[in-house]
Amino acid sequence: MWKPDRSNESIFTNWYFSIDKTLFGLVLLMIFIAMIMAISSGSAMFVRTMNMRHNIEWYEFFIRMIPYYLIGVGTLFGVSMLGRNSIMKLAWADLILCFVLLLGTVAFPHVMNHSHRWLVIPGLPRIMPSDLMKPGFVIISAWFISKMQSIYGKDTFDLKRTLYQIKTWSWLWYLIPFAIVLGIQFWHPDFGTMALYLATFCIMLIVGGLPKRWIVTVVGCGMGLGVLGILLLKHVRERTFALFDAVDPHSQIGIALRAIRNGGVFGAGDKADIVEHLPMAESDFVLSVIAENFGAIAACGIILLLLFVVARLLKQSRCARNDFVSNAVAGTAAMFGVQSCINLASTLRLMPAKGMTLPFISHGGSSLVAYCLLFGMILALIREDKWE
Repeated sequence: MWKPDRSNESIFTNWYFSIDKTLFGLVLLMIFIAMIMAISSGSAMFVRTMNMRHNIEWYEFFIRMIPYYLIGVGTLFGVSMLGRNSIMKLAWADLILCFVLLLGTVAFPHVMNHSHRWLVIPGLPRIMPSDLMKPGFVIISAWFISKMQSIYGKDTFDLKRTLYQIKTWSWLWYLIPFAIVLGIQFWHPDFGTMALYLATFCIMLIVGGLPKRWIVTVVGCGMGLGVLGILLLKHVRERTFALFDAVDPHSQIGIALRAIRNGGVFGAGDKADIVEHLPMAESDFVLSVIAENFGAIAACGIILLLLFVVARLLKQSRCARNDFVSNAVAGTAAMFGVQSCINLASTLRLMPAKGMTLPFISHGGSSLVAYCLLFGMILALIREDKWE
């Protein structure tokens, strides 16, 4: 088997010997599983929609996703070769562009499933700016937190010095645009994504040394936003209180749970037909597709795979020599882990359905590309951190 010669100082050779091969391999494995799921869930989607579109083929769904897989893997591989300066420029570009696009969802709203979170640009696929903003959000947040730590040290969270006074470096310059982002997500409404961003930011602050009293304040603010959403928005209130009612077997979540039960331990095989009646099975309820087609063992294997990814990220965060890299990797673990929990909890009816994909594995072009970009950045930062 051919292996690069370590004496050869080419870009690829340096990348090969310094990349975190375990994390890189886990990401490729998740993308491979996503391709299998695109075939399974695409077949179910074909059966569900064939009465409306007679010209659709069972493999059309998978074919439609191939460009995103190619772009995602190419992004993962290419970005992981970059240096820290290039990663920062890319992160700033992503954050600024997506912030502008997020403002566009307010100026030119596209309503879908009671939410304005999508943006339609003529000639381009429908995009979700909050999805595409995740890489820039994590990297720039980590950079800002580490910069504040380097300037203020132990006084980083002394708000009299770092917030209430207008200075060149102040939490004010971060919290104002962050509040705008959260406000737009609240307006959409998209409480799942809002909770994801808030939880990620809070975990990064904890890694950065946030005092316990401020943790309670941040969590309280998040819960307050949730209560406000329940009080002000009818469909949010209905979804929340529906958790306390008996499950309607013909509802979306009822079909998802029946599909999981129908799969049993080893999968239903040719008898896996319940997900064919489940809307959004290919994205929001992909765990139901896995469980019915391949069984509870396979579904538990997916959950273990997600845990392995989070554990690997946390290990790299602890081992990082640079505070910025440590914060960025921890933020990625938080973003990935919290989004996975929201998707799984929604599928299992442990929380209201949030319309959030399972990272890498669910259908969703913008989500797949965004996470490939984020993990490419993190792999590049980890690789460079080893040789500092």
